[in-house]
Amino acid sequence: MNHDCQDLIRIFNACFSGDYNTVLLGGAAEPEYLPADENRPQHRIIFTRDYFRSALHEVAHWCVAGAQRRQLADFGYWYAPDGRSAEQQRAFEQVEIKPQALEQLFCEAAGHRFSVSLDNLGGEPTDPQPFISAVQWQRNRYLATGLPERPGRFVRALLDYYCPNTSLMPGALKEVSNAHSC
Repeated sequence: MNHDCQDLIRIFNACFSGDYNTVLLGGAAEPEYLPADENRPQHRIIFTRDYFRSALHEVAHWCVAGAQRRQLADFGYWYAPDGRSAEQQRAFEQVEIKPQALEQLFCEAAGHRFSVSLDNLGGEPTDPQPFISAVQWQRNRYLATGLPERPGRFVRALLDYYCPNTSLMPGALKEVSNAHSC
């Protein structure tokens, strides 16, 4: 399956540019979220280069951010770059559980491979298993209780484009028709 970022941009913008005044853009050296301002009338989710996973990850952060945070650059979140201490890594992981759980669902809806990102190759080694388990637990909880409106809308649009006639089910992407396999 071809996973072209231009498709993601079209899908996201069709879903959210109107009622959320937000667009998805690629090509940046580093990901960033910028709220609308006097020079740019739309909020911008900017992902790294043409990396499909970067786009999905940044959309996941946008889906988690509430209305007030969406008025702040990078949603007002703290970020320490690669090379974090074990304590900084634990803080990073706490704010990454929900976004990475949504990113996993987005990957599943697009038929794209997912793996949890610790984003700390040069930092103090930590046990990744608690974080991996927390992301998986949150993913399953989203499926069991239902997705909030924005991520639910995006999952539906991804499924319609990449995996028609399928739905996300707890534990797997379940095919509901033999007409298409994802």
